[in-house]
Amino acid sequence: MKKKIAILGGGNLGSAIAQGLVKSKLANASDITITRRNLSKLDHLKKEGFLLSVDNIEAIKKTELIILCVQPKQLAGLLAEISASLHRKHVLISTITGISTDEIASHLKKKTPIIRAMPNTAIAIGQSMTCLCAKDATEEQVAEVKGIFDGLGETLIIEERLMKAATVLAASGIAFFMRYIRAATQGGIQMGFDAEEAQLMAAQTAKGAAMLLLSRASHPEIEIDKVTTPEGCTIAGLNEMEHQGLSSALIKGIITSFDKINNIKK
Repeated sequence: MKKKIAILGGGNLGSAIAQGLVKSKLANASDITITRRNLSKLDHLKKEGFLLSVDNIEAIKKTELIILCVQPKQLAGLLAEISASLHRKHVLISTITGISTDEIASHLKKKTPIIRAMPNTAIAIGQSMTCLCAKDATEEQVAEVKGIFDGLGETLIIEERLMKAATVLAASGIAFFMRYIRAATQGGIQMGFDAEEAQLMAAQTAKGAAMLLLSRASHPEIEIDKVTTPEGCTIAGLNEMEHQGLSSALIKGIITSFDKINNIKK
């Protein structure tokens, strides 16, 4: 199923979604219009065949799916701009952090299906973790949008009250795991590996650990037990990390991000 799609806001996430849709063969680049005020920053996407525009109203005219990828402070102005141009076949898909479906609906002049999606930047390579919730959308419309994001990674339909938490765990989580990989790489360099070798080993090991859990529906402690032998180097390292507060620091970081997103001023 390939439909005309408008992505309003061609920043990092909007561009990643566009590239992910094409990479996963869910859409052709020529069927996706991406808008941004400064189109010079999207030259690489133009070369890939995407349609570019500075006109949001023109961009949505012949589309059915509209993906909102602007900053939270820009949303009200964007919705005021396009509201009168929405038609009965349009479905709004919002990726905007911290903005509820009720708030989006309050800016519209007519009842429009709204699906809130929280992917992460791994969507560009078809490996996103995306959470969805909906308002005024049919089961078929939700299933259609879920089908799109299923092709871009893993998708979970959740209650809207959990969307901020999903943003922290899955979207901000990319940065948290990147920081671990960077730290592991630095440790590898200190032990004697070249930077490129250490990063490859750290990243592939992180990927392998994740795949063990996903493919086996396993629990982290089960997999940890398999590599911790009595008086071994692994348990020694794990215990030292815990003495230094690894788990506590990670949990505190996640909760701090959650507190921050709950206090974002509209």
